[in-house]
Amino acid sequence: MTATYTFDVFSSLDGYGSYGGDGDWGGYWGKQGPELLEHRLRSFDAEHRMVFGSTTFRGFVDMLAASSEGDDVRDPWVSRMRGMPTTVVSSTLDGPFDWPDATVARGDAVDVVRRLKAESDVPLRSHGSLSLNWALMAAGLVDRLQVTVFPVVTGRTGEDPIFGGADDFDLELLEQRTLDGNTQELVYRPTLHAVG
Repeated sequence: MTATYTFDVFSSLDGYGSYGGDGDWGGYWGKQGPELLEHRLRSFDAEHRMVFGSTTFRGFVDMLAASSEGDDVRDPWVSRMRGMPTTVVSSTLDGPFDWPDATVARGDAVDVVRRLKAESDVPLRSHGSLSLNWALMAAGLVDRLQVTVFPVVTGRTGEDPIFGGADDFDLELLEQRTLDGNTQELVYRPTLHAVG
């Protein structure tokens, strides 16, 4: 049986995955609420294998190292995610890492994830890792695209368009929910858009 693969990503309404420059939003663009945080924690109840590209993985490791107890960076779902077995697709990283069960997989991301999908007994999930997941979507390896849309427009400070380098895709809506009255979680099945 082939393991399912979920590309999980946070976004502003205008499609940005983060903010920079003079942005003063704070984590989750300051819009996290108890329902969102509890839902995120429950979504990591079942065992997964996390899959990251090297840039996102380094970002998580550095962010956690620079944080202290009580920071939203250390929300319980993040700690649970960090405790999952993790594969980092990279040709440049070498361990050890401050991450309990992380291994580096060398080679083409499509080949690595295709192998993981065939061999894994648990679902695969990636949070962030935009360019890695664009390639996996184009190869038809992403089964579920989970976008959490926060109620903000970051026209001036938005960075990292979540689909800025992706191909064209048709999306089939599988699930939707509203969290804390104003944050949307949308789960789709992506299919590469056929031209002509």
